[in-house]
Amino acid sequence: MTGRFISLEGGEGVGKSTQSRALAAALRTRGIDVVETREPGGSEGAEAIRRLLLEGAGDRWTMEAEALLFAAARADHVAKMIRPAVDAGQWVLCDRFLDSSLAYQGDAGGIGNGAIRALHAFGSGGFLPDRTLLLALPAEEAAARASARDRGGSDRIGGRDPAYHARVAAAFAALAEEDPARFRRIDAQGTPDTVTARLLEALADLLP
Repeated sequence: MTGRFISLEGGEGVGKSTQSRALAAALRTRGIDVVETREPGGSEGAEAIRRLLLEGAGDRWTMEAEALLFAAARADHVAKMIRPAVDAGQWVLCDRFLDSSLAYQGDAGGIGNGAIRALHAFGSGGFLPDRTLLLALPAEEAAARASARDRGGSDRIGGRDPAYHARVAAAFAALAEEDPARFRRIDAQGTPDTVTARLLEALADLLP
């Protein structure tokens, strides 16, 4: 079986983690060997960097340092986990990847997408998903879901102000428009099963 790399993207509260698990289960019923992972994280080194990125005060890092940490975590993740799994014929489902760095640090954070892409070219050889599933919700619904999820407190990036997250959502929409061959925009409204069915439909051409 041909290995595939699938990323799930979107802003806070759109259901990426829930749908990643559901999609993995649905693919396994079709006989596909699936590996589930996340960013930042997924490898031992990247998980250590995850704690540095998500814990602590909001101003713990400059946006430049944040972008560098994400790129370092991704380089380790790609080299030690994602590429070997895809080469072995597995499907890798990743909760966030490069496009989150482009949206959160590149656009909303003001670093610029050119700098983020250059870091990715150096650290991860420009490696990209075969398909990126962009989950989208109206801003009010996404904010309500994120608030319910984060009752115990959000991480340092999720806790940024609504204007920042509005820029993130706009950045994701622009990225999808720029690369329609890779992206599929998924309406994340409705029941979880309904959304999972939409994700499967968006992968139909890749399924064995």
